[in-house]
Amino acid sequence: MTFGKTVHRASLISQVTDQLRDDIRNGRWAVGDKIPTETALSELTGTGRNTVREAVQALVHAGMLERRQGSGTYVVATSEVGSTLGKYFSDAHERDVTELRQALDVTAAALAARRRTPDDIIRLEALSDERHRRWTESDTEAAIAADIALHRAVVEASHNAVYLEFYDSLLPSITQTVNRHVHANGQGFHDEHSRLVAAVIDGDELGAEQAARDLFTELLG
Repeated sequence: MTFGKTVHRASLISQVTDQLRDDIRNGRWAVGDKIPTETALSELTGTGRNTVREAVQALVHAGMLERRQGSGTYVVATSEVGSTLGKYFSDAHERDVTELRQALDVTAAALAARRRTPDDIIRLEALSDERHRRWTESDTEAAIAADIALHRAVVEASHNAVYLEFYDSLLPSITQTVNRHVHANGQGFHDEHSRLVAAVIDGDELGAEQAARDLFTELLG
């Protein structure tokens, strides 16, 4: 980013804030990712650390970023709207959130089968392999993270930006639900996940929809 020498500090902070907001919205850093340090962001934006610090703080206030003591700053929402929804969902009943997620995942699976690109296919295959490897290694926390990343990738492959933003607002609640479920019974529903990914890759809309529906039938009991 190149700024004119006469730009006022307040305007400069706004420009850096806008750049970081756009980077988050465009997927440079996804929900759950740790953003670079202030030094790295200063180099990225071509501005001073104080400017970067205030820009980051503006996004913390907006609910898109969260500072974690001793760890760093993490993306928690892709927009101010997503942050508001995320706070609402965090207090919602777990079954209600799962049923809402079911409606979203089933429709997104069918759309993904129709619209997936070669890049989507490569990403889904890689994430599916990663999920399987983590479960095989009994690396529970990494397996859960890979599971959630795989489901998000299916929604992303639907190429519906509204779906993806809404899904991202659900991620903290989804993570809590998956964590509780896995630690309670250890089930990974591997066959359902394999069928879901295969159907999306094959462009089988009905198959993808059914695989997603079967998965949630198991989850909801």
